[in-house]
Formats: sequence, structure tokens, C-alpha cells
Amino acid sequence: MQRRGGFGGIVTLCCLVLFQCSMVSTAVPVPQRKVDLHWYPATATWYGSPDGDGSDGGACGYGSLVDVKPLRARVGAVSPVLFKNGEGCGACFKVKCLDKSICSRRAVTIIVTDECPGGYCANGRTHFDLSGAAFGRMAITGESSQLRNRGELPVLYRRTPCKYPGKNIAFHVNEGSTDYWLSLLVEFEDGDGDVGSMHIRELLAGQFG
Repeated sequence: MQRRGGFGGIVTLCCLVLFQCSMVSTAVPVPQRKVDLHWYPATATWYGSPDGDGSDGGACGYGSLVDVKPLRARVGAVSPVLFKNGEGCGACFKVKCLDKSICSRRAVTIIVTDECPGGYCANGRTHFDLSGAAFGRMAITGESSQLRNRGELPVLYRRTPCKYPGKNIAFHVNEGSTDYWLSLLVEFEDGDGDVGSMHIRELLAGQFG
């Protein structure tokens, strides 16, 4: 499955002021959307190594973060109808397969970190291309390999709140930022998970800390 490069989860800003920034985790409450408890039909495949994280970060810009806490390979690429030109980055979904002979009753929770623009994901389909690790977690104990061998599967999915205990929102300044150009990556947001837009303002002396 080919991956499209891009900046779906990266907010790039051109600035004329000097910011002193680092990794930030804020406890400011984040408004939450109403949870839809209905399950919807889709299909799913997997990519990468059987027990791996699927990619090196993908179109959302997470890089090597996909294989460390809190993501830990519970990641996947989604078709354009869910990716939404990058606005779907960071969203959390529960996904479960349907064959009771091999599928666990528990759904796997995945975080969107990439887009799959073609193949199974084309033509308006709702499709999840999961990491091998996430796909295998839909199976009953001991049947992960057999489930992966089945290839494309019918699944059910629903949106679910992201859970990052102790953090409401976290971001960091990307390498290459300067006094005049600032690139921020929203790493994860507790609750909704996805960020549609950001606003930034100059922090005057004495206001920080």
C-alpha cells in the first residue's frame, strides 16, 4: 500500500516573533464532542511487519512516535472519507471483526496516523489499513497469525474518545523551526484526538510560567 507524504497532523505557521518552545503538555480542559455509540460497516487490511507499527509515521507526521507510548503500534491508515484531508489525524476508533470463530469480542482501539489513498481505500470506501500489531489484536488469543492470513476483512467501527491519562493535549516544535518560521506537531489530544485548527499568539514577558 503506497503512502502519501504530507503534513496532515502538522500545523505550520510563519511567525515574525521569537518563541521559546519545548514539549508542552497542558491541563487546560478540552471541549469534548458527543460520543456516537453506533457501529458502522467498513473493511480492514494490514500492512508492514506482522507485529509492527505499519509505517515510519505516515502522512500525519508522527514519525517514530507510532511505536512508543502512548501509541505503541495501535495505529492505522484510513481512507480519504475518514482522513478528511488531514483533519482526521489523531482520531481514535474502535474496530472489530465479525467471524466469531477467530475474532475476539473486544474491539481494538486505533489512532489515525496515516492515509491510504488508493487500492482498498479508493472510490469512497470506508477502509482501515491497520498496523500488523493492531490487526492481530482483533483475534482471539493465539489466532493473530491466522487472522492476518485472511487479508481483507469486513469489520465494524465507531469513533471513540482517545485516552491519554494525565495529558489533555501535547505538542512539540518540529526540527527546522526558526525565529521566523514555526512548525508544530500536535502529538495527541485526550478526548477528541483530532485537531481541526489552532490559534497562536505572542506570549509577553512575565506571562509564561
